[in-house]
Amino acid sequence: MYLIAVFGNLLIILAVGSDSHLHTPMYFFLANLSFSDICFISTTVPKMLWNIQTHCKVITYAGCITQMYFFIHFAGLEVFLLTVMAYDRFVAICHPLHYTVIMNPRLCGLLVLVSWLSVVSLFYCTSLGVYLSSAATQSSLSSATASVMYMVVTPMLNPFIYSLRNKDIKRALKRIIGVPAMHGTIILRPEMRP
Repeated sequence: MYLIAVFGNLLIILAVGSDSHLHTPMYFFLANLSFSDICFISTTVPKMLWNIQTHCKVITYAGCITQMYFFIHFAGLEVFLLTVMAYDRFVAICHPLHYTVIMNPRLCGLLVLVSWLSVVSLFYCTSLGVYLSSAATQSSLSSATASVMYMVVTPMLNPFIYSLRNKDIKRALKRIIGVPAMHGTIILRPEMRP
């Protein structure tokens, strides 16, 4: 699942970067979301896989704090990027004639920038909640299952949910892997016999 998530999100970033038709605000935010998903899943899953392989569940204090920092950072970033993507779609639907004026490259860059650094302040607020909630007793199996669902399955499904159902992304991916894309309509006429 980790490899599918990383590979799927990398394909989205590659498709958006290589196809000039996809250089729009919607795909700009989608590429940032894919990058955030790769970073988010890479903060915990490699250590988890290492623990499973070595049957060792030890992590240093510094390693734990570093892992928690980046985990909360990228989880918060994902929330902010989803909010920015929702605003982008709101402008596209409710103000289609002003869309290119409102969602100019400067505003798109500013929205992504605001999503990134605000995550640092979010870390300090949520770290207190994590610290306080760790005292509560829970079933380790249900806690582990919930963690895997949130940390692995969601980033793995995001490429499918947000982009692989999109015809523009499919066309760009086909171009990248060398499958010719067909444009227009094919009309089949019966052969005329004398």
